[in-house]
Amino acid sequence: MGRRAINNPRQIRSKTCGCQECMAKYPPEEYGERNRRRDCTGPWQARFRDPTGKQKAKNFPIDKGGKKKAEAFLDDVRTRVRARTWSDPKRGEITMNQWWELWWKAQPERAITTRNRKRSNWNAHIKPRWGEWRLCDLEYIELQAWLSKEVKGFHTRKKVCEVLNQMLRAAVKDGQRIPVNPAEGLEVGAPPSKHPDDTRPPTHEQVQLIVAKLPPYHRPLVVFLEQTGMRWGEVAGLRWENVDLDAQHLKVKEVLTDDHGRLMRKPAPKSTAGFRTVPLTPAAADAVRTMVALWQPSPKVTPMGKDDYDLVPEELVFRGPQGGVLKRSNFRDIWIQAAEKAGVVRQVRNAETGRMENWPRVHDLRHTFATRLKDLGIPERDVQAVMGHERGSKVTWLYQHAPEDVAAQVRARMAPESEGVPKLRAV
Repeated sequence: MGRRAINNPRQIRSKTCGCQECMAKYPPEEYGERNRRRDCTGPWQARFRDPTGKQKAKNFPIDKGGKKKAEAFLDDVRTRVRARTWSDPKRGEITMNQWWELWWKAQPERAITTRNRKRSNWNAHIKPRWGEWRLCDLEYIELQAWLSKEVKGFHTRKKVCEVLNQMLRAAVKDGQRIPVNPAEGLEVGAPPSKHPDDTRPPTHEQVQLIVAKLPPYHRPLVVFLEQTGMRWGEVAGLRWENVDLDAQHLKVKEVLTDDHGRLMRKPAPKSTAGFRTVPLTPAAADAVRTMVALWQPSPKVTPMGKDDYDLVPEELVFRGPQGGVLKRSNFRDIWIQAAEKAGVVRQVRNAETGRMENWPRVHDLRHTFATRLKDLGIPERDVQAVMGHERGSKVTWLYQHAPEDVAAQVRARMAPESEGVPKLRAV
């Protein structure tokens, strides 16, 4: 390690000073006459080396206590350099737009839906508000006010905050572009409250009413969704090779997902737990046989490439009426019309957006399946495995929570104790 300079901080020469040293460096005949003086008025310069060994310097005006401030600065900056907490202010002067380009290129490969969601949150929310701001100018309270007042919807705030936090946390790690993450600890608020009646799935009887009003071609699809509890992308991507009617089960090995309106094959379900074996009830098996008899799908599976948009519909079990790939957007209107004809549909206000939405949704058939498993007394661990969830608690609280069941259990336990209570009569 090199020897520390004994003249640090030092006073640097000034063209406007008339002391002997400054006059010698900047002679009057070249830089103009100045009043002769004994004390130098040049600024004090503090010099230090950053963690890479590169020398840096900062000047302090003499008329504002320059020497003392330079000495205090050196004590502080040397401590932070040794503790690896020092940051170069110039590295934090890039804009959020510039940092996004650097950060986004460095991101590891993620599921296409995850990447699309992050890019959408950046373009729709973060970029318009903070894109021209410098990293070093961002402050917690301004970010919190923006998130609370301008970003609508709990789940939207949660995802936007996640992207912003990741970006600024990386800026702290990247050579200390900023000393701290101003987005750390941002509060997204509480999720909207929903009445249990608005989250309850349709009953088996209600589903049957809807099935009766569907065009005949789409009835096997809805029966299959209710009888297996599979996600839409898993059913749309189900290939004949992965179905075993003799063993009465199927394997979930891939899904179809949406990439900005363009369908593609995804080599994995929603999570690792999504790779699973799903039992086939007689009704589900009958739905499969109906579609197989109609389309005669190929028993082979075409290998999947990276970002594979070659869907190979001739291998799929469930297809659209013209033999193409099933599209959720095309089926949504058919579903709503059938639910309206069945007298099942009702309007539910979205607590986040305030918009009125139709109940039930196609995805609610998955909830119906989970509720049915609960009613049959199947252990939660087995329900979790069949539905492809990593957390069992989600099965209990999201899909199977019925207030009437709780009320009935409490009433049954309290009824014997209330037998001795005298009957009341109006006076």
